[in-house]
Amino acid sequence: MPSGWPRPKGYANGVAAEGRLIFTAGVVGWDERGVFIGDTLAEQLGKTLENIKAILGEAEAGPEHVVRLTWYIVDRDEYLASLAEIGRQYRRVMGEVYPPMAVVEVVSLMEAQAKIEIEATAVVPRLALEAV
Repeated sequence: MPSGWPRPKGYANGVAAEGRLIFTAGVVGWDERGVFIGDTLAEQLGKTLENIKAILGEAEAGPEHVVRLTWYIVDRDEYLASLAEIGRQYRRVMGEVYPPMAVVEVVSLMEAQAKIEIEATAVVPRLALEAV
């Protein structure tokens, strides 16, 4: 963090990483049948993060490997009013991992019921080879 900058809350200003890259598409808060879980932004956030975690798991990665999140939300006011519950949902799924993030308000998302869509980038470090 550059000297004199305020400490970010819930995210990092930047990160450096090397390894195998994993990128997700925009992920929303629905289940495997395409049914949205929850009517609030915070509820959908929890399911969206669970879905991201499942995608990462398919690549043998987890929340600890996430180096970037971009959140697209449809209601800034709901986001600001829900920060405590958003934080609880985030920590429930992601733990204490706080990568660089951006939150962008958009007019709408492609899935009409979606209140949030998230893109994630993860980096899994390369394992050092050991002599045998």
